[in-house]
Amino acid sequence: MKLSRFFLPTLKDNPTDADALSAKLMIRSGMIRKVASGLYEWLPLGLSVLKKVENIIREEMNRIGGLEVWLPQIQPKELWEETGRWGIYGKELLRLKDRKDAEFCFAPTAEEVITDLARREVRSYRELPLMLYQFGTKFRDEIRPRFGVMRAREFYMKDAYSFHANEADAEATYGQALNAYKTIFERCGLKFRPVEAESGLIGGSFSHEFMVLADTGEEEIVSCDACPYAANKERADCPAKAGDPCPRCGAKVVFSRGIEVGHTFKLGTKYSAAMGATYLDEKGQKNPFVMGCYGIGVSRVVAAAIEQNNDANGILWPLPIAPFSVIITPINFDDPKTKEAALDLYNQLTGHGISVLLDDRPERAGVKFKDADLIGIPLRVVIGEKGLAKNQVEVKERKNPSAVEIPLGEAVPHLLKLLS
Repeated sequence: MKLSRFFLPTLKDNPTDADALSAKLMIRSGMIRKVASGLYEWLPLGLSVLKKVENIIREEMNRIGGLEVWLPQIQPKELWEETGRWGIYGKELLRLKDRKDAEFCFAPTAEEVITDLARREVRSYRELPLMLYQFGTKFRDEIRPRFGVMRAREFYMKDAYSFHANEADAEATYGQALNAYKTIFERCGLKFRPVEAESGLIGGSFSHEFMVLADTGEEEIVSCDACPYAANKERADCPAKAGDPCPRCGAKVVFSRGIEVGHTFKLGTKYSAAMGATYLDEKGQKNPFVMGCYGIGVSRVVAAAIEQNNDANGILWPLPIAPFSVIITPINFDDPKTKEAALDLYNQLTGHGISVLLDDRPERAGVKFKDADLIGIPLRVVIGEKGLAKNQVEVKERKNPSAVEIPLGEAVPHLLKLLS
């Protein structure tokens, strides 16, 4: 993609109304724009990252047998009354009426509608287990939206639901989902911890939160480096301070901060029993589905990645979710030799399937360098007349303060090696 044809409205200064580092950088780098409190437009750069995260999630959900569906965002009041949540969810639930005065809500979650689907379509134990998932926009009328897209009123989410004939099968799938989540966040290039958590308004017998570790995180986590134990500090049975013994293995615990990006729930029969969602077992008897629920805040993952990966100059994207892998920065694109070298390198890299941004704008080199650092592309290739006179280009990794000079003919294999 040529930058002259790419919609990338970067800003020099931080927005005055942004209250989180990720929000400041997302606005400055041209990823998002604020429409109203808690409502954001996602521009091409931001949407590119969002879709890369989404595709990683989709691949891993498919790998454990998940089937993608598309559920309605507007859901009828009657379904929510069956579970009793219409009256208890509170003002976060955006309620509305159609022209016939029928009541609906703009779904913040999908337990009722997915359970209704299963009770209408799944009849026998032979059809189980079944896992359905979707990507979609959710709305929660936050009393005080903050931290940019991390606590927005409208956000993008993956939610999955599994249906089982018994507890053992449900727990097996829950374990598969936990492993899939670990793989997802590893593939996104993030440092994270799965922690034991409360089930909250979703309910169920137990749950885990997935926390991206960042000093700016909202939650405090207690964890053990000697075993998998980790929990939200708010849990009553947590150790009180760093150095206390781990409740699982006795080693010393440490404290850190995290940003919740995913949550898994062992729902049991909470929703199926309330809604009369049953299947016929081997004896022809009706039993309520045993259910699991697995959510990831896709838009939160993008912001959390920035909170974890940044420096004074801008974003430091992990390579798997970077909007582009390489940015080519010609010092003077109007110079014929520079232009020829830049276009040749661009064509070679795109021919290898590498996503490349070519900064062909008539801007000063300093402006181009600042924008490249701000948007956080992992690899930058600088092409200038002086370097070309020596048949060389400059290659710089965004996370590395120093650059290296590479012979022009070796630039493509060098970049491919770095990207591998």
